[in-house]
Amino acid sequence: MDTVNVGNQITKFRNEKGYSMRKLAELGEITPSMLSQIERGLANPSIQTLKILSKVLEVPIFYFFLEEHTTDSLITRKDEHKKMIVKDLSYELLSPDLAGELETVIMRVPSGVVSSSEPIGHKGEEIAYVLSGKINLYLDNKLYSLDSGDSVKIPAYMVHKWENIEEEEAKVIFSVTPPTF
Repeated sequence: MDTVNVGNQITKFRNEKGYSMRKLAELGEITPSMLSQIERGLANPSIQTLKILSKVLEVPIFYFFLEEHTTDSLITRKDEHKKMIVKDLSYELLSPDLAGELETVIMRVPSGVVSSSEPIGHKGEEIAYVLSGKINLYLDNKLYSLDSGDSVKIPAYMVHKWENIEEEEAKVIFSVTPPTF
């Protein structure tokens, strides 16, 4: 993982607010030359300075430490999806990576396959949508039959399992927060 450039983040938020460097320095109670050095990565701000800049720029302090993304890194081409096979189930990660708060996956469930012997729960909320086929969902030990186009919200830790009793493969797309892939 690359080092996050706090100065770049401060510059970005300063520009979004429409502040000149001189104006932000004045509001942040630091000298313009110090702010210039911070923004160029030549000086590291103190925690106190970051707290003040955070307040002035109206962003949480941790925003200064978020990784910068290029738009290219946000695109995942169809032949670049990460894939994982667990027993007979196949999972295809649609998210570019596991960074952030959300992941989206396509689960392929072949005919006659069950996701687990017993329903299981996990940390994180999940929204699932049946892309194709028909699939049984055991949700908190109650059976639901879902058709293509149906969707379900599964709260964190609610036990569930998927079962395909049809002849054709079922495809389910789901998003989970936090990522668990």
